[in-house]
Amino acid sequence: MADPARAAKLAQRIKVVVAEALGRRVKDPRLEGVTVTDARVTNDLQHATVYYTVFGDETAQADAAKGLEKAKGVLRQEVGRNITVRLTPTLEFVADQIPVVASNLEELLREAKKRDAEVAALAATAKHAGEADPYKSDAPEDVDIDEDDFDEEELDLAGDDDIDEDANKDADSTK
Repeated sequence: MADPARAAKLAQRIKVVVAEALGRRVKDPRLEGVTVTDARVTNDLQHATVYYTVFGDETAQADAAKGLEKAKGVLRQEVGRNITVRLTPTLEFVADQIPVVASNLEELLREAKKRDAEVAALAATAKHAGEADPYKSDAPEDVDIDEDDFDEEELDLAGDDDIDEDANKDADSTK
């Protein structure tokens, strides 16, 4: 088994060789709009997957797929001549879906931008449902409230039995 770095280098070389062979060696008019976008090779260097895009509609894409299948032997022969491996990998051609996915993503981003603009327009004219500052206090603004203003004796400690000091003093005085 080869290392992944060697497989990646071989994939790049196959990509270049197939792209050049499509322009030079293969004389099929169905393959004129084909662009090789990527190639992947398995780690054992036996199989190569070549990704391509086609400029045109679905009929042009279907014709290009048929043309690539017909030219597979010639392209594999070119790959075998131009790479230095013991066995020439088999070629598989797969239509690249990245442009389709990218256009769908761009459409979704345009829709999100449009919705953001609508929300911003609504927010610009919106008013608060209640007070503008729902947390404003009843104290006048010029009066500062400090923690020292509260006496510890005024606190209600009735729920805490072990802290009630006055009850202990009354009990001690009756003895």
